[in-house]
Amino acid sequence: MGFPDRKAALSADLFVKSSLDGVPSHGLNRFPVFVDYIRKGLVIPEAEPSLISQFSAFEQWNGNAGPGNCNAYGAMDRAIDLSRKFGIGCVTLKNTNHWMRAGNYGWQAVDHGCLGLCFTNTKPNMPAWGGVEPKLGNNPLVIGIPRSSGPVVLDMAMSQFAYGKMAIYARNGKEMPYDAGLTPEGQLSRNPGQIIADELALPMGLWKGAGLSLLIDMLTVVLSGGNSTSEIGQLGEETGLSQVFISLDPLVMGLGEDWDQHLDRIIEDLLGSRTPSDSGNVRYPGQNTLQTREENMRLGVPIEIDIWKKIQQLADEKDK
Repeated sequence: MGFPDRKAALSADLFVKSSLDGVPSHGLNRFPVFVDYIRKGLVIPEAEPSLISQFSAFEQWNGNAGPGNCNAYGAMDRAIDLSRKFGIGCVTLKNTNHWMRAGNYGWQAVDHGCLGLCFTNTKPNMPAWGGVEPKLGNNPLVIGIPRSSGPVVLDMAMSQFAYGKMAIYARNGKEMPYDAGLTPEGQLSRNPGQIIADELALPMGLWKGAGLSLLIDMLTVVLSGGNSTSEIGQLGEETGLSQVFISLDPLVMGLGEDWDQHLDRIIEDLLGSRTPSDSGNVRYPGQNTLQTREENMRLGVPIEIDIWKKIQQLADEKDK
């Protein structure tokens, strides 16, 4: 589809890694939508980011409507490089596309021994608290912390459930396990198909999630100089996004060699939580990812049959 070989390999790798790590909603499940955006001309395969401005450890880049996952990977890679020099690096992107699985870039940072923080705005797909129309984005946030005995990587949208997760429930004809959105009349709903259609996902933490979404949108706009959620909504499609990538190198910053021990004590205390006898154990963000990855490397990456058929169909169309 017009991708240079290097970018084709990177983009494919990021899609498959998402499903490999147990996040198919933003991995292979999302691939047909990605192809549709390429066909519409919203994603330009050969486009490369261009530097807008640079101030010490802070850089602004224009994504030039290139593939969102490749742009995001390159931005985090550049932030890591800057943190190797300055201790901290911050790279922003404007005019980019959906970055697919947000957690990829948190894992990218921790795999290099760095603390990673990144966030993005989205099209309007969540109501302001007290409202019944989509005004906010669900604006995902990622925080990754390296740790010798297992990284801690938080990957979350500002909605109670990510839209990709709701789409899986909708395809399987299931209701969400908890309230996941609102009806246009303002009633709580667990109907994923209707919530997706109305774009009224429930803010996580109710008014708190709504407030955090607003602030993430404002930060991405101020730091990147790019579009806000409301401006993205006016484009008609989820394109022209704004994103921020921050890396901190603990060694360059002189944080000491005992910080890993501090993290271990925090995790040990957390995992020692009392739980009801039938609820299993508590876990920290990212705890099961490495186990899931190893299992899927051994058994194969699971994929919904309908998604696999769509990908095969895309390949057949391309061969013709």
